[in-house]
Amino acid sequence: MKAMTSRERVLRGLDHQETDRIPIDFGGTISSSISMTAYTNLKKTLKIHTPTRVLETTFQLAEIEEEVFLAIGADTRPLYGNPPEGKNRITEKGTYLDEWNIEHVMSSSGLYYENTAPPLRNAVIGDLDAYPWPDPSDPSRCRGLKERAIALRESPYAVCGAPNHFGRIFEQAWQLRGLEQFLVDLYEAPEFATALMSRILEIQKVRWDDYLREAGGYVDVVRIGDDMATQSGPIMAPDMYRRLVKPFHGEYIKFIKERTDAKVFFHCCGAVTDLVDDFLEIGVDILNPVQVTAAGMEPEILKERFGSRITFWGGVDSQNTLPRGTPERVRREVRDRIEVLGRNGGYVMCPVHNIQADVPADNIIALYDEARRYRFT
Repeated sequence: MKAMTSRERVLRGLDHQETDRIPIDFGGTISSSISMTAYTNLKKTLKIHTPTRVLETTFQLAEIEEEVFLAIGADTRPLYGNPPEGKNRITEKGTYLDEWNIEHVMSSSGLYYENTAPPLRNAVIGDLDAYPWPDPSDPSRCRGLKERAIALRESPYAVCGAPNHFGRIFEQAWQLRGLEQFLVDLYEAPEFATALMSRILEIQKVRWDDYLREAGGYVDVVRIGDDMATQSGPIMAPDMYRRLVKPFHGEYIKFIKERTDAKVFFHCCGAVTDLVDDFLEIGVDILNPVQVTAAGMEPEILKERFGSRITFWGGVDSQNTLPRGTPERVRREVRDRIEVLGRNGGYVMCPVHNIQADVPADNIIALYDEARRYRFT
């Protein structure tokens, strides 16, 4: 088959068509990126001697340089809006205060920041009006965005866009409220839970409206996400998801699709098999991260049940294979994933979630080298 450009390869794969090789993502989204520690080690192995810069603070993810994108052979490039000027900062006591007024402390591992004091944990509905919400229309968010979008569109790569790093609703609600308390709210105080998600959705809509006005015609994929499952199953009963959370996801995706032709990438960790039909119903085009070690997430099952209707993006185990396996084990898993998930298109290869600090550089190189080399027989 004739060699394709990266954009052609990704778009054909998303349309469930045959490609010259499997499409590859490295750092195209905030959930397919790499920790600063692993990135620094990777650059040393690649003999790239530049300072490592922070892309996202809470997860301590690296800003990937073009030289590394090229070395890996990535078919994707990210296009983020700007963080609002002066709203995300390290405080004098060393904590990280984000634009939602959530304070994060560095974990004991020193590898990421944790939210230990959700600011709305004791709130009632009447407190929501007084809360210092982010300003979604801050003009600094889109400064220079269109120029960067045009430049990326003129490149041969598939452009993955988002106005901010996460774009979440359910997760943002529990970040503000605390996970345990917000799950209790869904059962015992659904009026509060839906009022909080409504506030968050309206903020996200304004962000996306501004972002897509500048970049919507230049992006190929847009990323949103909400983790709705653990490794054993959905985090709540599916019928509760359908009653209380799914309507917000549906409205969110409808809003985005009215403003761009880009495919909607939905990040949702864990055992989500019972929710995939719901995601399809509300317009999800791409499911990430395809956590194959979670219950019911075997690649063969996913491909058989949903493979003609959704694109899988991810799938290479980042809990065991990447940090603990040999390079040959990594290569073997890459081949297995491509054989199962990549047949007849509908698959973009990358790890299950971000590459963590304990992943050896040789395993990262083996993963992407095998993906570039592998061809269906």
